[in-house]
Amino acid sequence: MVSELGTGVWWIDLGGVNAYLVDDPGREAGDDESEIDGSPEGGLTLVDAGTPRDASAISRGISDAGYSPGDVTRVLVTHYDVDHVGGLAGLRGLDCPVSVGAADAGLLQGEHPNWANHKGALQFVTDPLVSEPDLEIKPIEDGARIGGFRAYHTPGHTPGHVAYVNEARSAAFLGDLVRESNGELQPSPWIISYDTGEVASSVAALANRAGEFEVCGMGHGVPFVRGGSDRLRECAQRVAQAE
Repeated sequence: MVSELGTGVWWIDLGGVNAYLVDDPGREAGDDESEIDGSPEGGLTLVDAGTPRDASAISRGISDAGYSPGDVTRVLVTHYDVDHVGGLAGLRGLDCPVSVGAADAGLLQGEHPNWANHKGALQFVTDPLVSEPDLEIKPIEDGARIGGFRAYHTPGHTPGHVAYVNEARSAAFLGDLVRESNGELQPSPWIISYDTGEVASSVAALANRAGEFEVCGMGHGVPFVRGGSDRLRECAQRVAQAE
């Protein structure tokens, strides 16, 4: 099911996990900030790609929004997990680069997760379900600009977790750094995180750095269509009070 969250921003509800589609207007030419795709150009952007069985649902979602997978100019992956990258290899017609946090990029290229960590062990078990996509993988660092998006390294759930903010669309995509529960954002819990201390630090840092945004999309739960940055700051305050 596809829902428009704001101008040029769609939520693809995959039933338990979310993907997003953004008609990115890009940013002003002449901006000399670092770029990962070599251009300030915008373009249709898919954020995350569900599980291996979600490829057809994502394709239908893109179609319902008025596009086709071939119109997607880039994919932004918030992190490596089977429910966020599993659909990439099965999306027929997709032919574009995939940006992913540098510390998670190797996993998308066939490296094995760190099974010595409890979360890494979960990734190790599900790793055989993920087929390596025949797409260009672009590792990104904190602060990178990809079209109209800025990437924020937010480790904790995974070492290479990244949140993406698109100022022009007033939208942020937080992956599994947080999840929505009963109308609030909650930090990624211990059982599915590499390091909950890093999760707490990342929530606080992102709340301070990301600026104002209305739409807030997370990997699990119902996205917010307004007041997204306020919700993130409220989450950061609760996390700080709990420490």
